[in-house]
Amino acid sequence: MVYFNGFVLKGEEQFFSEEIVDTEQSVVGFSYGAQKAFEYALQSQKRIDRLILISPAFFQNHKKSFIQRQLRAFKEDEEVYKKTFLENVVYPSNLSLEAFVSQGSYEELEALLSYVWEEGKFQELINRGVKVEVFMGGSDKIVNAQKSFDFFSKLVPVYLYKESGHLLR
Repeated sequence: MVYFNGFVLKGEEQFFSEEIVDTEQSVVGFSYGAQKAFEYALQSQKRIDRLILISPAFFQNHKKSFIQRQLRAFKEDEEVYKKTFLENVVYPSNLSLEAFVSQGSYEELEALLSYVWEEGKFQELINRGVKVEVFMGGSDKIVNAQKSFDFFSKLVPVYLYKESGHLLR
């Protein structure tokens, strides 16, 4: 399995043992890592049977001013931004992610916020025989769960955990 971590995280895949299918032909990504996993699957020459996108970072429905505010807040105080971000990742649980925190960069945040999911790319993967699945929390405080669900559910199977947040808890 190839796994891609979320923004400012490492090792968080252990939280997704129920969603992950751990085979050599599986690609999995969480949040920002879902974007990277998606692009990896598109570019890979290796056989990929399953692409699992867990709480994919979906911000294409936001205004540019929202993205600019996020980037400005990160620049002004990176530690406060990360702390608030991680609190929103674990909501509604009170789980500590302290052991899973890694360095995140302004460039990664900018890539995460400006990424555009394209319907045609999904069709390309499906045509190649890749089974794409999306897992989302209905109480997500990172992305707008309804808009994310509306977008992804018209393309691939989406499993919505209504009472869960970004971390599917």
